[in-house]
Amino acid sequence: MHLIRVMPAEGKNKIMNIQAWLHLLGEQLKETGWLQWLGLLLGVGEVLLARANKIALYPTGITGCAISIYLLLQAGLYGESLLTFYYIVMSFYGWWYWVKKKHLPPVKVSYATKKEWITVSAIVVIGYLLLYIILKYWTPSTVPQWDALVSSTAWAGMWLLARRKIENWILLNISNLFAIPLLFQKALPLYALLTIFLFIVAVQGYFSWRKEIKKENHVSRLSTVS
Repeated sequence: MHLIRVMPAEGKNKIMNIQAWLHLLGEQLKETGWLQWLGLLLGVGEVLLARANKIALYPTGITGCAISIYLLLQAGLYGESLLTFYYIVMSFYGWWYWVKKKHLPPVKVSYATKKEWITVSAIVVIGYLLLYIILKYWTPSTVPQWDALVSSTAWAGMWLLARRKIENWILLNISNLFAIPLLFQKALPLYALLTIFLFIVAVQGYFSWRKEIKKENHVSRLSTVS
């Protein structure tokens, strides 16, 4: 006598939800224009160039961000459009700073201080409130809360990144976690997939920087003993 295992209704529903999600993703990909594909390729290229420590990451990133702003405005994601414009400004600054300071040693990676955490909290809270008010009352945005949260946490992450603080990866991935479903909802599947890729890179970045901090602390202890 054979025993027949019946899959629980909850398990069936989960499988159906996954299948529906994959079907929706497939439909969105079919309708995706060449501009989204180009933006995706430039975004991936920027990350790979940054990982290889190549200055070409800046023109690549600036071009990709310009495309992103156009697409995000079309989708009604005004907060993320503003955030992307901020990335462009920071990219021009980074490009100039790279050329000017490329022969000097980089700032060491470290943990954020209590004072810096206060600044981070202020950026997130004030940034969220300002963006929410602007998006709610001065734009036709349909997702002002979500859009404001994605942008304010990313702003805080970028500030920590500029100061070489390891917690930047945490703030950026909080932003990524909220951005992924938002981008799928707004029919920007390639940008959602790019954000998933960036999430993975940020996780790797966190552990890489933590290893670097431990190594630096070990060297410091040895030099103190000697």
